[in-house]
Amino acid sequence: MSPESLKAQPLLRQWLALGSDGRVQAFSGKVDLGQGISHALRLIVAEELRLPPEQIDMVPASTAFSPDEAVTSGSLSVQHSGSALRCAAAHWRETCRQAMAERWGVALSTVRCEGGHFHAPSPVANEAADPVRRASRASYLALSNPAMWDSAIEPSHVQAAHATFDLDGQTAPNLVTSHVQAPRRPDVAAKVLGEFEYIHDRVMPGVSQPMCHGRVFRPGTLSAEVIEPDMQALETGLQATAGVLHVVRSGLLLGVLTETERALDAIAQHIEEGAAKGLFWRCDAPVPDPLDLPGWLKKQTLDTTVVVDTSAPADTDQGVQRAVHPRVLADFERPFVQHASIGLCCALAQWSGQPSESHLEVWSHSQGIYNLRRDLALAFDVPSAQVQVSHVEGAGCYGHNGADDVAWDAAWLAHQVPGRPVRVQWTRQAELGHAPLAPAMVVRVEAGLGADGLLCDWTQTVWGQGHGTRPGRGATPALLGAWQTNTPSPVTLAVNAAMAVGGGSERNAQPPYNVPSVKVVNHRVLNMPFRVSAMRALGAPVNVLAAESVMDELAHLQSQDPLAFRLAHLSGPAHARAAAVLQKAAHMASWTHARPENAPEGWGRGLAYARYKNTGAFCAVVVELVVADKVKLHKVWIAADVGHVVDPDGTINQLEGGALQAASWALCEAAQLSPQGIASNDWIRYPILKFSDMPEVSVALMPGADHASLGSGECSSGPTCAAIANAIFDAIGVRVRSMPFTPDNLMRAIDSDATISPSTLP
Repeated sequence: MSPESLKAQPLLRQWLALGSDGRVQAFSGKVDLGQGISHALRLIVAEELRLPPEQIDMVPASTAFSPDEAVTSGSLSVQHSGSALRCAAAHWRETCRQAMAERWGVALSTVRCEGGHFHAPSPVANEAADPVRRASRASYLALSNPAMWDSAIEPSHVQAAHATFDLDGQTAPNLVTSHVQAPRRPDVAAKVLGEFEYIHDRVMPGVSQPMCHGRVFRPGTLSAEVIEPDMQALETGLQATAGVLHVVRSGLLLGVLTETERALDAIAQHIEEGAAKGLFWRCDAPVPDPLDLPGWLKKQTLDTTVVVDTSAPADTDQGVQRAVHPRVLADFERPFVQHASIGLCCALAQWSGQPSESHLEVWSHSQGIYNLRRDLALAFDVPSAQVQVSHVEGAGCYGHNGADDVAWDAAWLAHQVPGRPVRVQWTRQAELGHAPLAPAMVVRVEAGLGADGLLCDWTQTVWGQGHGTRPGRGATPALLGAWQTNTPSPVTLAVNAAMAVGGGSERNAQPPYNVPSVKVVNHRVLNMPFRVSAMRALGAPVNVLAAESVMDELAHLQSQDPLAFRLAHLSGPAHARAAAVLQKAAHMASWTHARPENAPEGWGRGLAYARYKNTGAFCAVVVELVVADKVKLHKVWIAADVGHVVDPDGTINQLEGGALQAASWALCEAAQLSPQGIASNDWIRYPILKFSDMPEVSVALMPGADHASLGSGECSSGPTCAAIANAIFDAIGVRVRSMPFTPDNLMRAIDSDATISPSTLP
């Protein structure tokens, strides 16, 4: 089957190129966010071409030449782009093999590829006229021709999930057989030593005019009213300020261009301090009660969808069985959460050409360069062909942060100074105050056991806003600046992705266990007083938290070991991989051993499992912690099955990173909202997990050579949140159901006697 990415971009030249020096260039529409995907894709191409990875150059993505692969999200880069590049490399290898066989006049099966060279049997006599046939081997450079690059990629050339054997049955060089042997990422040393060029460091050499610096100032809420006397006085003062090149105002926006970044920083501090005191803009956003987010979500206008329904009618035998055994009914919630990227959003932009045919070039760390290009073209009313977006690495961020919005800011300001490149970098207050939030969510689970002690029914109901307001998906631009000009585009309401690609708020709402009767209902909230959008794993962390907390409690209700209870619901070949990761994580953590004799007061451990999106990677997590004045993580064990592992070191990094970010959500993070905007716009009011809070993390990768590769970046998030909650229950006997598990929320749970027991909720 042809990978999805190849259907719209089927030609070899759209994925690979060959330089005159014999080095291979590989193109991908997936971008590197620091997760190391470029290295993983490089290894795939090298593996198929039988070349050392050092001979493969991954070309940074650009709309000028890269395949359009939409957005880098959903842990799909290896599955989608990796599969496409594997097919492209295998197609090129086999086309060159065929060319070698034809020139030698030998059977295709006798030609082997090793070290990037094709070898055929001994030369045939009297063939001196053909330099290829005169040699005993030939390179890709010698065998490639222009027609090859315009050929359609044939996926059948991929021999298996990965190319371990050459066609003659000889073992090909395996570049990634172990964590130790895998080639290291070439960018790490430069990043550690501070030599890597991030977008923040980029200058624009070779341009006719020097780069200037800009910033766009806006209210803290989506809608507001300009306080004209304040704004006019501010404009007048700015225009008389030394170093200011240009001041522009449109709608709610005020843009400033300066010669130096230092001059701009002083201006930004003045404006942000004034806005915090109520100057310049009048804001009055409706703010949900942070202590009653469930009530607020459930009272909004809802778009209800039944995601899954295999439930049995009440008058069936199964329906009767539901009433005879204890049941669990519980609600779980997560507040609004911020991206909190340590690095700030940044972009560069330049307009060139005549006004009638102006061309916009943007350099951005966007996760979707083609989507951004489309919406920039809409916002500035130019054809997409006249907009080019090139990716430059920025700070790691997983989800829809402010990268696209700061690109609009740069393009808008650059329009004021045609021909001159403009650099825009958000401040910390803008980064935390204007980027989209992850939606607040409430998840209710009702589950019951049959007479055999096994699950007989499960209902999971979700309330929350949609998880997507990314650019490139609607009729109008989904860019913050485009919503706030004199002629604003309509604000894009958050929607959920289709279940075919994992869903949004309903992601992982269907339990991964054997349950005869399952019903999943999603209530999408149709109110968005603050902008929300995608964050790592979307709704999966909350859904897994709810499901795995209930699984844990059901086990305790029957005095069963939580591991054994889960394994009892993962019987049969279809669940073998799920059972294996659970058993592996338990073994790593010595789960079956008794409680340590020297365990401190408040010690606990918890277990959780999920298969990401119910179709992706399998992951189980065990955590060990101590509950004292706060929850302190000690150890985290992760076992994951991601199929064929392309880059073990990168996979482990992704699993660790996903778990630690989830731990920060679980223990620390909650946005503070006010009528004037997001109040938690510094590290004091929005703390994240500190380096001193980091636990010891151990990761095991399951053997997966016979399976297709699966993404690893998001699969550990949900199980980590749930394992922490289950460990807290193990430590103090209280079920905390409201994230984050801060001391205040722990006390609320204790005060309300929040241990789950057979109960009825309204």
